[in-house]
Amino acid sequence: MQMEWLSALVDHGVLGLLGLLSVLVVATGLERWSLYRHVDLAAVLSADALELLLTQRLSLIASVASNAPYLGLLGTVFGIMLTFHRMGQDAAADVGQIMTGLALALKATAAGLVVALMAVTLYNALQRRARVLTLQWRMRHGR
Repeated sequence: MQMEWLSALVDHGVLGLLGLLSVLVVATGLERWSLYRHVDLAAVLSADALELLLTQRLSLIASVASNAPYLGLLGTVFGIMLTFHRMGQDAAADVGQIMTGLALALKATAAGLVVALMAVTLYNALQRRARVLTLQWRMRHGR
């Protein structure tokens, strides 16, 4: 079939990319959290330097959080296109095949939402911790 590449693209491409992004977000989050636990506030000379240190790579997590739903939606659109194409090729397609195709197409949206929710939660927690550390530095240094 000429549209089977689209099925592989949804299953391996979109879902694989979302899986890779989720691993990247978790790894970045763990690295940041580890840094936050071990940062020496006394050794940091300025609030600006501390803010730069604490906010590195947070934009990566924010970017994944904002774009993961769109990647999932793209996979869903591809899956629905594939289902409609199969319906057009096989005029005798039954309702079960159509519903199965549409349900499987929605898995990409679900995966995108899961990755986005995880990334947003992690971003908010890291951002909050960075603010707390910056405030602690300011209180310690009277600024």
